[in-house]
Amino acid sequence: MGEMPENNHSRGTCFFIIFPVIALTAIGLLTIMSAGANRPDPYVFVRKQALWTCIAFAVGLFASFINLKLIKKLSIPLAVATVLLLLLVLIPQIGREVNGSRRWIEIGSIAVQPSDLAKFSLIILLSAYLHENQRRLASFSRGLLMPLFIIGMFCIPIILEPDYGTTALCASIGFILIFLAGVKLRYILFPVLLGAAGFCIMVYHNPVRLQRIMSFLDVEGTKADGSYQLNQALLAFGSGGIKGVGIARGRQQLSFLPEAHTDFIFAIAGEELGMFCTMGIVALFAIIFISAILNLRKAPNLFEFSLCAGAAMMIIMQALFNMCVVTGLLPTKGISLPFISYGGSNLVAMFAFTGLLINCARTWNRPTIIKAGKL
Repeated sequence: MGEMPENNHSRGTCFFIIFPVIALTAIGLLTIMSAGANRPDPYVFVRKQALWTCIAFAVGLFASFINLKLIKKLSIPLAVATVLLLLLVLIPQIGREVNGSRRWIEIGSIAVQPSDLAKFSLIILLSAYLHENQRRLASFSRGLLMPLFIIGMFCIPIILEPDYGTTALCASIGFILIFLAGVKLRYILFPVLLGAAGFCIMVYHNPVRLQRIMSFLDVEGTKADGSYQLNQALLAFGSGGIKGVGIARGRQQLSFLPEAHTDFIFAIAGEELGMFCTMGIVALFAIIFISAILNLRKAPNLFEFSLCAGAAMMIIMQALFNMCVVTGLLPTKGISLPFISYGGSNLVAMFAFTGLLINCARTWNRPTIIKAGKL
C-alpha cells in the first residue's frame, strides 16, 4: 500500500507528458493539412507527415521501454555513427543543398537531417561522460576540456553546413548540462563568452545571416524583402485575432507566407485557430517541461538526471526558439516547432526525447527488489 502514491505519481507524470504531445501532434497534422489546401494535391504534406508520425510513434514507444543502462552503453557507437553522418552531409555528392545550406541526406525519396540525430547523440554521450567522471568534474580537464570536446564534436560539423540555430541550441543545452552536473561556473563562463563572440564574428562575416539580423532590427523598413516572412507572420497573428478565421480559410496559406507548413507554421495556427490555440500550444509545452522538471528530483544517478533534463530542454528550448522567431522576438532562423512543423527526422527526434522522458518517469518510480544473499 505504501507504494501506491508513487505508482500513481508515475502514471500522472506520464499522462502530463503523453497528452500534450498527442495534442500538439494533432494540431500539427490539422495545420499542415490546412497549409496545403490550395496546392494541386492538397493532402500531399499531411499524408507524408502522417507516415512520419507513425514512424516517430514507434521510435518513441521503443525509447519508452528500452533499458536506460543499454542506452548508456550505446552512447559511444551512436556518437561515432552520428559524427560520420554529419561529415557525410558536407560532401557535395552526398549532402543535398537547399537555400545555401547542406543539411540533408537523401535515401531514395526520403530526406533526413543528421543534425536531428546529433541532438539525441549529444545528450546521451554527454550524460554518460558526466556520470562516469562525476567525482572528477572539479578539475579543469575533466570538468571543462573533455565536455567541450564532446560538444564541439557535434557542433563544428553542424555549423559548417551551415546551421547556426541548431549549433546554438546544442551548445546551449550542452553547457547547461555541464553546469547542472556541478562543473564550476568560473570554468564555464569564459568558453561561453568566447563561443558567443566567435558566433557573432561568424554571423558578421556571413552576408545572409548578417542581412537577417539587419532585417530583424528594421522589420518595417525591410518588410518587402529581408523581413517579408516575419511581416507576413505578424499579419497572420493579427488577422487571426482571438478565435481565428477558421481552418483552411487563412490568407497566409495562399503562398503569401513562404513554406508556411515548416518553420512558420505557428503563424498559420495563430491565423486560422486564433490566440486561444497559440496560447494553448504554449501551455502544452509548459506542461511537458514542468512535468519533466518535477520528476528530476527522483533521478537515481547523474546519467539519468542529465538524460531527462537534456531531453526536456531540447524539446522546450527548440519550441521557445521557434515561437520567438515567428513572433519577431528573435532574428529569422530556420528551426522547427516540435511536433507541429512539417518534417520527418525532427519529429522522430522529438518523439525519441518524449520516450526518454516517459522511460525515466516509469523506471524512477519502480520499486527496487533486493535479493538477500546466502549467509
